[in-house]
Amino acid sequence: MEINSALAANIVASVQLALAEDIGSGDITAQLIPADKQSSATIITREDAVVCGIAWVNEVFHQLDPNLALNWAVKDGDTIAVDQVLCTLQGNARALLTGERAALNFLQTLSGTATTSRHYAGLMVDAGVGEQKIRVLDTRKTLPGLRLAQKYAVKIGGCDNHRIGLFDAFLIKENHIAACGGIAKAVAQARIIAPQKPVEVEVESLDEYQQALDAGADRIMLDNFSHADIQQARKISQAHSKASAVELEVSGNIAADNIEQYQDLDIDFVSTGALTKHCQAVDYSMRIQ
Repeated sequence: MEINSALAANIVASVQLALAEDIGSGDITAQLIPADKQSSATIITREDAVVCGIAWVNEVFHQLDPNLALNWAVKDGDTIAVDQVLCTLQGNARALLTGERAALNFLQTLSGTATTSRHYAGLMVDAGVGEQKIRVLDTRKTLPGLRLAQKYAVKIGGCDNHRIGLFDAFLIKENHIAACGGIAKAVAQARIIAPQKPVEVEVESLDEYQQALDAGADRIMLDNFSHADIQQARKISQAHSKASAVELEVSGNIAADNIEQYQDLDIDFVSTGALTKHCQAVDYSMRIQ
């Protein structure tokens, strides 16, 4: 997956913020080292994982000292094993020491997201076909300031992105429906506000599902539906004169221990916040030599 211009700009800004909060008025501990001292270092992993975040590490050290050299033995998306060397770094010792924590913070967080996503993607692979029939989507439950970064890591891990934020798609939920006066009114208003944007409606019953179909929603999120009701929802849409192509998304308490039960259902997506909010940071270490 390539890093587009929007993400590239976001990386620069995120790194600037991370270094500012860490360095403050200056790294006083790094000043123990002579200013012109040169050193080398290696980044290793202490556990198996899926690596992600190389561009963020590169940007950390580039902002500190553009002359630092980084030589990566892996790329984003690679599976790595305990004690594997991921990168060798060479250059100014102070810059290496100052950037160590910020660089590893990005790398461990994004690798954790990618590793969790790889696990979930693997759970939804059809053994007979070798590919995902139902796509696993993330949510907006991301770390503040790292929305684009974690969305990138999710895709590196093999899952897909739901909407990026509140601007690129409608997701009409219970409170929106109540405030608008009903599903039909909410969908109609969405078509007026931004006719080019996809409209998704979250429903909690088959009655609401029927209303969303009648209103012409592009995608319907079935929140905490039973398997029987999910199957019934698909039958209803197939019989609906204008909604045979509506996309179905299942959500609500989806976790690693239950996601496989949705694999054989006739749905398009399963979404879960676990990809970004339940991931565990990968244990990395940088060793100065």
